[in-house]
Amino acid sequence: MNHLLFLGNLGTSEIIIIAIIILLLFGGKKIPELMKGIGKGVKNFKEGVKGIEDDIKLEDDSESRK
Repeated sequence: MNHLLFLGNLGTSEIIIIAIIILLLFGGKKIPELMKGIGKGVKNFKEGVKGIEDDIKLEDDSESRK
């Protein structure tokens, strides 16, 4: 099980190497587009979670009034 948790042991040099590999694979112009897409995805996910939380609160309020 501990073999799957290798990401916790990354040092600065490993992170720099990974960043260089990503830069070489995608290029400098493509990375901002990728980050923008990831940001939009995270924003949509947070909005979805907030919507579900609001729905649950409304259901709880309506049940407590009965």
